Amino acid sequence: MLELTLREYKRRKGVELSAADRDVLGDRASVTVVPSLGREGAYDLTPGSTVGVLQTRTLSLEIRPKLPIDRVLFLISYALDIKKFGPEDFRFGDTPDLFEAMIPGFVAQVRRAFRRGLLCGYRVEEEALHGVRGRIRFNDQIRDRFGIFPPVEVSYDDFTEDTEMNRLIKAAIVRLGRMRIRSRDARTRLRAFDRVLGQVADVEYRRGAIPEFSFNRLSRHYEPAIRLAQLILRSTSIEFSRGGVRSSSFLVDMNKVFEDFMVTALRESLGVTERDFPQGASGRRMWLAGDRIDLEPDISWWEGRRCVFVGDLKYKKTDHGIPNADLYQLLAYTIAADLPSGLLIYAQGEEDPTVYAITNAGKLLEIMAVDLSGSPEQILAEVGKVAELIRSMRHAALRHRAA
Repeated sequence: MLELTLREYKRRKGVELSAADRDVLGDRASVTVVPSLGREGAYDLTPGSTVGVLQTRTLSLEIRPKLPIDRVLFLISYALDIKKFGPEDFRFGDTPDLFEAMIPGFVAQVRRAFRRGLLCGYRVEEEALHGVRGRIRFNDQIRDRFGIFPPVEVSYDDFTEDTEMNRLIKAAIVRLGRMRIRSRDARTRLRAFDRVLGQVADVEYRRGAIPEFSFNRLSRHYEPAIRLAQLILRSTSIEFSRGGVRSSSFLVDMNKVFEDFMVTALRESLGVTERDFPQGASGRRMWLAGDRIDLEPDISWWEGRRCVFVGDLKYKKTDHGIPNADLYQLLAYTIAADLPSGLLIYAQGEEDPTVYAITNAGKLLEIMAVDLSGSPEQILAEVGKVAELIRSMRHAALRHRAA
């Protein structure tokens, strides 16, 4: 088996690959694969912003992020809002492999959730019984059994461990168990849940159909485990690619991690709600050219129906073949929102802080960079600086409209 380690956005030259593994890398891991000059069967590989692991029968690929693993895990846990449960409850592994590092934290949260026993709930069951339990389904009794007793068509509420929350956690454990895990301790800890979840049904959740939950006083202790289980199910897959090659993967898009973290941390720093500070303008409408071009800025601040701030988040500078594409996008947002300025926020190292005055349009486009390499406290202090700039831009927008 070929064991291959790549680093986010760093090119690796002259890697010998089978045709099947070459296709899997491009299809599943978003790795740019280019034939190496002068070498038959060898390729130059360049990962994008997707990090994690991908495994086939003949290949084990790890794509490491440019940030330290503990920083990536902090960004993920903060965006999932697990930080409110306290760092002492959220211990990840110290391996440089993001996938392997996630498992101890997930196991710890599942154990914490199950400490008081599995959370049970009522589920409506419909059966044909020899006695009456619950309510008789008279219509079904007449239609299916011509009114003859017994058996009796009944429906009743069953108090069971087989709830949606427990199914979701079990699905994440099963999904992890299908991956090749190097740590024997991690494999053992995952298998320890088999007996605990023995009465819970096996459900295969599709990535786009993972349930969301509301938590109350009785279920709040489940929330960290559920949040991580949802992340695992969204990030992992077991599937067949071209040529029938079976691949399993745990892949995380750092663009999404950065965006989710910044939105969550900015809301907290600004003291605003999801409704007033939506992600992707969710629940709001922003248009160019009348109502012909729909825009969805990463961050925006609304007071009633008025947008008082607009901005965009970029983990990696992009141009899509068009120089300054990020600035053009931000300019469109400021025009659509009728604001005097907009803010473009990069992860540090992608762009230097600066201000562009677009004279003909009467707009100021500001660029700010967030350093993600420091401690969690230092990263949140960086977010605090961004929040202060956003407040000042909001005040300037209100003054502009009042003038």
